[in-house]
Amino acid sequence: MTREEKLAVINGLAEQLNAYPHFYITNIEALNAEQTAKLRRKCFENNIKLVVVKNTLFGKALEKVEKADADLVKVLEGSTSIMFAETGKAPAVVIKEFRKSCDKPVLKAAYVEGCVYVGDNQLEALCNIKSREELIGDIVALLQSPAKNVISALQGNAGQKIAGLVKALEERNN
Repeated sequence: MTREEKLAVINGLAEQLNAYPHFYITNIEALNAEQTAKLRRKCFENNIKLVVVKNTLFGKALEKVEKADADLVKVLEGSTSIMFAETGKAPAVVIKEFRKSCDKPVLKAAYVEGCVYVGDNQLEALCNIKSREELIGDIVALLQSPAKNVISALQGNAGQKIAGLVKALEERNN
């Protein structure tokens, strides 16, 4: 591979690192052609881009976009593939589901919501992580809950009692 070709690959990886907010570094070595095709299909169905990379070129791309965390660079050994995703937990769910029929892919590390997760033991935590939008939705629901309770109380029997109390107080003042 010439220097220009390497630079083109590094720039392409850097563009993908900027385009996708989340990525998983995995090992899919030892998957046969049929299993690899099945994994790629699952990734495509879940809007995940699966790319097999050379470790040194991916390391340089990480440096270029200033995401070269020491823990991420440390796992770049052996066969490496990258799963780029728009949603943080989508690749973890695909990996977990795919492992029901096979012991690969193995999670080396993940960059999700600005945090680095290292090791295959983090897969369960990544499956349960909520996206920023889901967390905002939960907060809005929590904020709406007390207001809904007050409104429903005013509309129900408690509302009639409160109205009766207000009327009694008005009559007392008159």
